[in-house]
Amino acid sequence: MRVLAAMSGGVDSAVAAARAVEAGHDVVGVHLALSTAPGALRTGSRGCCSREDAGDARRAADLLGIPFYVWDFADRFKEDVIDEFVAAYAAGETPNPCLSCNEKIKFSALAERAVALGFDALATGHYARLKDGELRRAVDDDKDQSYVLAVLDHDQLSRAMFPIGDTPKPQIREEAERRGLAVANKPDSHDICFIPSGDTRAFLGARIGIRPGAVVDSTTGDTLAEHDGVHGFTIGQRKGLGIEAPAADGHPRYVTGIDAETGTVTVGPATDLDIRSIAANRVVWTSGETPDGPVECIVQVRAHGGLAQAVATPLDDGTMRIDLREPLRGVARGQAAVLYVPDAVKGDRVIGCGRITGSHA
Repeated sequence: MRVLAAMSGGVDSAVAAARAVEAGHDVVGVHLALSTAPGALRTGSRGCCSREDAGDARRAADLLGIPFYVWDFADRFKEDVIDEFVAAYAAGETPNPCLSCNEKIKFSALAERAVALGFDALATGHYARLKDGELRRAVDDDKDQSYVLAVLDHDQLSRAMFPIGDTPKPQIREEAERRGLAVANKPDSHDICFIPSGDTRAFLGARIGIRPGAVVDSTTGDTLAEHDGVHGFTIGQRKGLGIEAPAADGHPRYVTGIDAETGTVTVGPATDLDIRSIAANRVVWTSGETPDGPVECIVQVRAHGGLAQAVATPLDDGTMRIDLREPLRGVARGQAAVLYVPDAVKGDRVIGCGRITGSHA
């Protein structure tokens, strides 16, 4: 099988490519240039897509004896990932850019080019598994990335390969060292790849500008502080609210609501964060078929954490309602609600996902 291996310059994608070669596939490596002005070096574990990363990917490909190319996707990445990320925050949402990147860049734009060039599959270093065409959690729970891959539809999954999803991360590093890959001990990337400083608020502020508004107490209706824009807040946030005095009851306040139109950020007690129903659009059913009725599942609303027993109901307009068996906190518009069905033998499988548009107590 002809396999295009996406090589970021990290240890995971290098080992994924190596395993594809070892399996006997005809493998070609490709590094995606996603920045119009890439830095020369990474800053420790922050950022990616630097010239250093491209060089690391090329050296790994050379060691594996496979052809290697750098493809420029910077304009597409800016439009489909960065601009969407900024617009979502400006609208008071909390997006996950990895979801957009997987959906629109790696498994859409890149996969489409791969198919056009005659490749049968796209291999990546994601921690997830495919069993009988179904997306499942990785063996390594701490590194599992099935959440950010749940946006992939049936056709995209049919052309995907996740060679390292059956192995814990420490063993991947050991394998890389045995194979002589120089990236064996390279730090993992953290935070958002296109914000190497790690200062998301400053990044957004430079692009959105100042849009002043008020921080309002949900209990009293009092204005507690002023702010420069709703992009500086997320649901469930406790610190950095600009509030000087404690609440009358002495308990901390949390962001419980964001209204981008009025610029109002509502804060209140932790109990105000309890959610029992979620509405979602842009629904993807992994099998390619919409269920006939309600489905018992586990819903996850953040990449790491935020799980609850639930019943997901597909609606006639293509959206979805998720009723929770137990309350969840920190549910924000713009996040993904990913649906899993537990399987103790084969690992939890993803059955669908949607983009959260609203929630109710």
